[in-house]
Amino acid sequence: MKHILYALLVFISIKLQAQPLSYYLPNNVQYDPTVPTPASIIGHEVGQWHVTHDKLVMYMEAVAKASPRFKLEYLGNSYESRKQLALVITHPDNHKNLESIRSQHIRWSQDPSASSANTEQMPVVMLLGHSIHGNESSGSNAALLTAYYLAAAQGPQIEQVLRNSVILLDPSFNPDGLNRFATWANMHKSSTIVTDPQAREFNEVWPGGRFNHYWFDLNRDWLPAQHVESRNRLKFFHHWKPNILTDHHEMGSNATFFFQPGVPSRVNPNTPARNQQLTAGIATFHGLSLDSIGSFYYTKEGYDDFYYGKGSTYPDIQGAIGILFEQASSRGHAQETDNGVLTFEFTIRNQFVTALSTIAAGVSMRKDLLQYQRDFFRDVEKEAAQYTTKAFVFSEPKDKSRTQIFIDMLLRHQIQVFQVKQNLQADGKTFPAGEAYFVPTQQPQFKLIKTIFEKTFDYKDSLFYDVTAWTVPLAFGLPYAGLTTGWEAAKGTAVTAAEQPKGEVLGKSNYAYAFTWEDFYAPRLLHSLQNRGIQAKVASQLLETTSISGQKLSLGYGSILIPVSGQSISSDQLHKILQEEVVSTNIQIHAINAGLSSKGIDLGSGSFLKVKKPSVLLMGGVGTSALDVGEIWHFLDTRMQIPVSIVDANRFRSISLNRYNVIIMPSGSYGDWDKPEFEKLRAWVSGGGTLIATEDATALLARQGITRVLFRNAEEKRDTTLNLPYYLRSDEIRAKDMTGSIFEAKMDLTHPIAWGYHRPDIAVFKSNTLFMDQNNNPYDSPVMYTEQPLLSGYMYRGYKNLIKQSAVINIDAVGRGRVISMVDNLNFRAFWLGTGKMFMNAVYFGDQIRL
Repeated sequence: MKHILYALLVFISIKLQAQPLSYYLPNNVQYDPTVPTPASIIGHEVGQWHVTHDKLVMYMEAVAKASPRFKLEYLGNSYESRKQLALVITHPDNHKNLESIRSQHIRWSQDPSASSANTEQMPVVMLLGHSIHGNESSGSNAALLTAYYLAAAQGPQIEQVLRNSVILLDPSFNPDGLNRFATWANMHKSSTIVTDPQAREFNEVWPGGRFNHYWFDLNRDWLPAQHVESRNRLKFFHHWKPNILTDHHEMGSNATFFFQPGVPSRVNPNTPARNQQLTAGIATFHGLSLDSIGSFYYTKEGYDDFYYGKGSTYPDIQGAIGILFEQASSRGHAQETDNGVLTFEFTIRNQFVTALSTIAAGVSMRKDLLQYQRDFFRDVEKEAAQYTTKAFVFSEPKDKSRTQIFIDMLLRHQIQVFQVKQNLQADGKTFPAGEAYFVPTQQPQFKLIKTIFEKTFDYKDSLFYDVTAWTVPLAFGLPYAGLTTGWEAAKGTAVTAAEQPKGEVLGKSNYAYAFTWEDFYAPRLLHSLQNRGIQAKVASQLLETTSISGQKLSLGYGSILIPVSGQSISSDQLHKILQEEVVSTNIQIHAINAGLSSKGIDLGSGSFLKVKKPSVLLMGGVGTSALDVGEIWHFLDTRMQIPVSIVDANRFRSISLNRYNVIIMPSGSYGDWDKPEFEKLRAWVSGGGTLIATEDATALLARQGITRVLFRNAEEKRDTTLNLPYYLRSDEIRAKDMTGSIFEAKMDLTHPIAWGYHRPDIAVFKSNTLFMDQNNNPYDSPVMYTEQPLLSGYMYRGYKNLIKQSAVINIDAVGRGRVISMVDNLNFRAFWLGTGKMFMNAVYFGDQIRL
């Protein structure tokens, strides 16, 4: 059926200008005049302006209303309440039986041995996804053309395509980022086109349009699924389980066009070889279509298929083919490049051409793709049966919130989870009945389960486009183990949804209340109480006491005490507020009616320290990492519900700091800072403030003499006698990158930074080559990497001795204040929850650290 390709992709070329539809569309095709053109709805030709998200939605709604081939589905809303939608496109006859087609299609992933499956009549399912990076907008603008073509094109070829396929068109994976960038590009467009790369049009201000509302890269969130846009998209993906998913991106302006396959040696070993063979087959269609319009392109370089959290890789572990498209970016409307002036229209045309070539390939290879999906899940059954580990078990009874967040993530990927109904011992750990959970490996998502739970150490290549490890239980800080036998008898009921919070106040007191600091949401509860004027204290020593009901209470380091006396409200009002605020957590607040403890400090001890309400300034803007700022903002705002003032670093010299008791410096260069900024910062800390610095900011403060932190030299002495071929130079440099691996650290559980933890070992994510020495004071480095710290991932051999026994966190006293240097990212991509409590302890208890 390759003739379909030529029928779809005979294009004409016109001079660079505001291009009409004929610039993009195939020749010799008649179009239904009742279908609205994009210009008739959005008010300009495609590519003349960058389409804003509202206009994109307007057109998709209009064309869906006009065409019997289309069904519009709303997937949800972005953080900024923009619609996420998708068009389900197929022949009108298929629409009459659409649910039957869908059910038959997904049955293969649920029951690959189904005998009733018939590839002869089954349509291929393709999901065309666009512009998950909002400032790579040629994809979403091309979606206008794809929608128009599929709605309006007439003739036997398009009829055949529609009868043999179901096309799912998502015009914008990142609505908020797309709109942010479109506004920028349009507001700087001149009536006389400016092509100078230095012009403002091509250089967005911080944070740019790449990211979502919280400045996250959504193309890393397919696996963690921590953001609303990803969750909406993932639900739709699994509703259909497409055979092909395309992911339309942009890259540097001086490049050409990339499509997969990527670097062969950097394919995840869980991806079947047949996947790459089919990807190569589809690539021939892209090559032919781009050849037909004279566009240059390349494959098998630069980009890989290793991390399953990306849109072009996640399908590879779902029996589908993920395809990455990377188009050289005009970044505006027309820009000078090494290859001449690159116009926005040209970039859109390439994206549109490859969307049609994908459709042509999907229809032509329909039987192969359908059979591959069926074989994939058949093979999964066999591989799971041969896999030594028959189930993974996990639990964290003292922090049910993190456990339930993890369960919620697993269920979003259609992974089956079961309760444990009897106590289990595995890998030296206890997994209690009713509080532990099973994930059997014998299920359709076996390969995804492997990549979520397994640790990796062996790699074919030493170069990576993204992280090298993402063992999710380690990220969540959850004890887990693989089981080879004995799990069947302990298997309880299936979990169909994460449990809702069950926080409660146990009893009523006229004396005091207390809760432990172990639950993930304990800081959120404390802040909500402080917001309502409640005074609280924190235990800096251990104690045991008895609740009002006679229950023995062990209150560990960091436990929160709420005295009844001294509050500005009555005991009845206090009890009511506690009841109202605790329900959104999994915390139990215990009523206590006596100050004398059975063990440890008493409730009136000076070791109960007053807890300040944090007033947080978060540095942002030029000179800081938008990703790091966004991760901290998201964590404090959505997880902990603590307001944070994001202030541009270049305004720091001029603003008043009087209202803040915590300043956070995310990773960055702070290139606009000079002596006055650092002197002002030092003075503020000296006055009693808590300064938290992460990653590169820790080195900056050390260089400025604000801290005493020393770093180990990561530079190696080169063998001057070594003679290597020049083409290896870049690879040698990149092999030393720490793109992301997991390391073991030990905590001092008595230190305020570690309050609320009950095991000293913790998994820390590292994606830099900064290695902090332990501070000279033995109490200054409460979290240290172990002697052999690598838990999972790739590490360049030269870093082995540098990281062992190095510090994760150092504390420095500056006057009456504290500087807390966190050399790594403790809030990585919103799912590294295991280290989040350390970050919150710095926010809440940094001023309590005595050096």
